Amino acid sequence: MNVKDKVAIVTGASSGIGEATAKLLSEKGVKVVLASRSTSKLKKLSRSLKNSFVVQTDMTDETQIKELVKKTIQHFGQVDILINNAGRGYQVPIMQIEQDKYRELFDLDVVGPLVLMQQVIPLMKKQKSGAIVNISSGTSLMTIYGIGAYSSLKRALNGISLTAREELKDDNINVSLVYPYITKTNFHKNLLNNSTWDMQREGDMPEFDTPEHVAEKILEAIETGKAEIFAHDFMAKR
Repeated sequence: MNVKDKVAIVTGASSGIGEATAKLLSEKGVKVVLASRSTSKLKKLSRSLKNSFVVQTDMTDETQIKELVKKTIQHFGQVDILINNAGRGYQVPIMQIEQDKYRELFDLDVVGPLVLMQQVIPLMKKQKSGAIVNISSGTSLMTIYGIGAYSSLKRALNGISLTAREELKDDNINVSLVYPYITKTNFHKNLLNNSTWDMQREGDMPEFDTPEHVAEKILEAIETGKAEIFAHDFMAKR
């Protein structure tokens, strides 16, 4: 897809990968809808981006997700690109997973992206084109101590995404997955259980990727329509 003059919704746009992606898309001439729970951060970002629009959205609230799409149509008239980036982690051994927190994470990391896809797909079908990029995680390709809750939900998102890709291929709608590696964001500071990354258990950590690196991979997914894009080539050898 040629992204110039297209309309993109970016969730989790107030920081990290979402913010970097919104900036990159704006530089490429995309009209960007900035969605997250943090209105103040979104408004600050919007002031620096041409043709951007802020919609405060809690991705665990179905009504707000529907309003996000409704307001996007009212403002820009269409939705060409969806970046499902909003999400949160939960680092804890399997025996310590709290069911209420797991359900909360499920609503944010799986159900929210699904509902938003269901809202934009009919619009994309009418346009006979569209690009949906769901942000997964490198942890969904691995088995790592303490990451079972989070990685299991990202694996669920992977399954939904690749199935949707097959179901929508005849409608000229590409559904892609992007797998970030360890990225320098606030992700590990915002874990659901307020834990910190276990550096000792993980051993020597590799150098972190920048959010901008992942944003470039997201742009690649939009432009090429590939099913899966990895932050690094070695991640594909799973």
